This record gives sequence, C-alpha cells and structure tokens, in this order.
Amino acid sequence: MAKREEIIVGLDIGTTKIAAIVGELTDEGIDVIGVGTAASRGLRRGVITHIDNTVAAIKRAVEEAELMAGCEISTVYAGIAGGHIRGLNSHGIVAVKDGEVAASDVARVIDAAKAVAIPMDNEIVHVLPQDFVVDGQDGIKEPLGMSGVRLETRVHIVTAAVTSAQNVVKCCQRCDLQVAELVLQPLASAEAVLHEDERELGVVLIDIGGGTTDLTIFNDGAIVYTACLGVGGNHITNDIAVGLRTPSAEGEAVKQRWGCAKSAMIDPEEEIEVPSVGGRPARRLSRRVLCEIIEPRVEEMFLLVRRELAKAGYEDLLASGAVLTGGATIMTGMPELAEEVLGFPVRRGAPHKVGGLLDVVRSPKFATSVGLVQYGARRAAAQLFRPRTERVRIGGRVKDWLARVF
Repeated sequence: MAKREEIIVGLDIGTTKIAAIVGELTDEGIDVIGVGTAASRGLRRGVITHIDNTVAAIKRAVEEAELMAGCEISTVYAGIAGGHIRGLNSHGIVAVKDGEVAASDVARVIDAAKAVAIPMDNEIVHVLPQDFVVDGQDGIKEPLGMSGVRLETRVHIVTAAVTSAQNVVKCCQRCDLQVAELVLQPLASAEAVLHEDERELGVVLIDIGGGTTDLTIFNDGAIVYTACLGVGGNHITNDIAVGLRTPSAEGEAVKQRWGCAKSAMIDPEEEIEVPSVGGRPARRLSRRVLCEIIEPRVEEMFLLVRRELAKAGYEDLLASGAVLTGGATIMTGMPELAEEVLGFPVRRGAPHKVGGLLDVVRSPKFATSVGLVQYGARRAAAQLFRPRTERVRIGGRVKDWLARVF
C-alpha cells in the first residue's frame, strides 16, 4: 500500500453543482479517495449570486468528501469561471544579468510581460508562459541555464472581476476553508482530459457547464486563447421545459435520461413519458420530438464556438480538433453534431491519469474538480499542505499576531 503523504482538494463551484474531490499524492501519482457533490442554487452563469445558498452547498459537498476520504479538509484549490473572465496575450523583454539565464531573470521577464493595463475592477488570476526567446532564438520552453544577454517571453494573461473572485474566497472562508489558489476552471479541465500530443498539435477544449461554455485553445503546448460564451446546459433544459410544458426539474431529468443532440439518431417510433405541470397527468410523446427541441440549441452553441474560433484565427489550425467536456456533454450525439458544425474531429473528454476512485470520477462532469487536484499536485513541490496541520499553522500565526498587538 502506498504511503499516505499529502492530501489535495479540488473544489468546483459550478452553476448546477458543487463538487469536491479529495486526492492523495502517492509514489505512483494521484489517488482519488473522496468525492462529494451538492446541487448548486446560488450561482448564475458561473457567478455567485447568493452567498448563503452557495455556502450551504459547499458545506454539503465538502462534508460528503470528508466522510468518504476519512480526513478533515481545510484547504482547497477553488475553480473560478464566468462571463467576467478575460484572456489576452502579452510580451516581455529583459536583459540577462550574468550572461546565463537564472530563475530571477525568468521571474523578471514574466513580471515585465504582465505589466499591462487592465480595468481597475479586474485582477490577474494567471500568467501562463507560452514560450521564451533567448537572443532571438524562439520556441524555448525552459530557458534556465542558457547563455544569452536578452530574454523575451510571450504569455497568456487571464483576468477576473475582483468582486467575483472575492465572493468565491468569501464563500470558502465561511465554510472554514482556506483557498490555496483560485484556478481558471477550463485550465483545470484541460489538466484532467487533454493529452500532451493534443496540446502540441493544436486543440480547443470546449467545457460546457450549466450556465456557460468555456473555450480554451492550446497550440505548441501552451494556452493561446480563452473565451466564455453565455450559453450552457441550463438553456437546453429551459427549452425542454417550455417546449414540452414540463417543470424545469423534470425537464432536466428528461434531458439526462432521453436527450440526444442529433434527432436523426433516434427511432421515430420510440416514445417517452413526460410529466406535466399543475398536477396534470403525464403524456407520452415521441422521443424524436424531444431531440428536435434539443438539436437547434446545441447546434447554436457550436456555431458560437466556430465563430469564436474564427475570431481567434484558429479555425483551420487545430490539427487535434476539439475535446468536449463538462456535464452537458454526456448527452448522446454531442460529439457527432459538433463534428458536423465545426468541421474537424471531436471527442468527449473524461478525467484520466488518476487512480483510486477512478470509476466514480471518470465522467466529463468531474473534469474540472479532478483537474483542480491535478493542478494542485503540480504546485505541491512549492506549496505543500496537510489538512489537519494547516489549522494549527494558521492558529500559530494568529497567536503571534495577538501577542505582538496586545
């Protein structure tokens, strides 16, 4: 049995669900040892709109994960998303001090690259290096130790609204959770579902959640473009509820059980039972009627994706095509319709490269939360934490501060 070393927790605060994943770092990699989920009632399009409801949902998900993992959680990597997220590319250049690129030179050139004007109500969440240039030699991924006198870098900067980020942190703090880092949710999803060869050749990750659809374009192994579209799985549910005259909760259940993004894949003779509103008796309808409601909305979503790819200039440059993830992509026919609209290969992505409860989390709906654990594992060398000792450490700092003040 692998030695229990470190615990890392990913907290996906989504529009339709809150998911907490507990990962254990072992000699073999990451083992998922705890999973907790709760219905989300306090978010709209990825942004927190009701603090108390969100706090209650986070508590339920974390308690469930704690019970399954048999540990106390006090530190999490929390995801952030929503229409306020913005991405831009920037460039920095510095002189190398001693003729050899050192860690301090890399830090300085990244600082130079992120010195860009952003709105006062926004803050930088990530500065993601794309590549480095040493004395005109480009395409360098790791410049440390190289000889040169001039160091340049190209980076992708992700910004978020200050208030939205503060609300995520506030909700976690009200659950007695410390946020180790806020992580862009599609970046976390990419950790869980993308392969290295896809990142190198060029791929777009399409993360379809309840309230939004997030796009992340990778090329040459690095992020080059991010965007957020204001449509998601909830829009499909609303269309079903209106079109079939059924309550929204029942519309979601019908979508999950019978939904299909391509009506041509459905037998015209197949029938389903649909609950009615106001206590009226349930009705039997052709399943194809349901799918003819779903298909136009999903097609519209992929048309918006194609327009965004054209805007970014990568419509014809993605050799690996697209990877779909997120809870809404579980629906039958999603990859097939996406291929028709986008014109290149599409696959459905689920978390991989983890052990433990893999059968439980091997679903697109857990891509972000598993990815947050994997992101945290990569940061573990510089920022290790252990849930049970973290509170002691924080308590010690508070005692020191009180002693100095009083």
